Amino acid sequence: MEISKERMDELDESAELESARKVEAALFIAGKFLSLQELVSLTDINPILLKKILEDLSDKYKESGLELVNKDNLWKMDVAQDCTYLVNKLATGTSEFSKAEQETLAIIAYKQPMKQSVLVKIRGNKAYEHIKKFVELGLVTKKKLGHTSELTLHESFYDYFNVTGKDEIETKTSTDSLQEPKKEQD
Repeated sequence: MEISKERMDELDESAELESARKVEAALFIAGKFLSLQELVSLTDINPILLKKILEDLSDKYKESGLELVNKDNLWKMDVAQDCTYLVNKLATGTSEFSKAEQETLAIIAYKQPMKQSVLVKIRGNKAYEHIKKFVELGLVTKKKLGHTSELTLHESFYDYFNVTGKDEIETKTSTDSLQEPKKEQD
């Protein structure tokens, strides 16, 4: 029994749609940048087809509240730039960070690089717990410096909070405390 050309096209289109759904789901749930290799590994999709799907998804989300971000061949699904204000409003409710943690992180972001001992003098002993959490989350880098440590923002901080650099951080910390983006669902 032969399969008609039309039927083959239908099967190809159906398979491509299913592959696109897998990629979309992987990017949505990851909440971070993924390389092409990681996407291939997660979805088991041919790299050539994967590139086409990423281009198609990029176009699909152009007029949406979401966007597909490509940064140095790493891919991430994120909130569209013009909708980040909404995420910040929502994040002020039940947030991943307590108000004290937000304030500690804002000080590190504003004054970096800074000594841990200086931060503890400003924020008190609770700052040790905050720093530990930020290091575990990959937002802050802690490097031994004499009897104390030097704290700087890790590159992932900028992606996590959707800011580009210190100038934007200064603007955000002066208008209101640094708010984290929408909390991801488990």
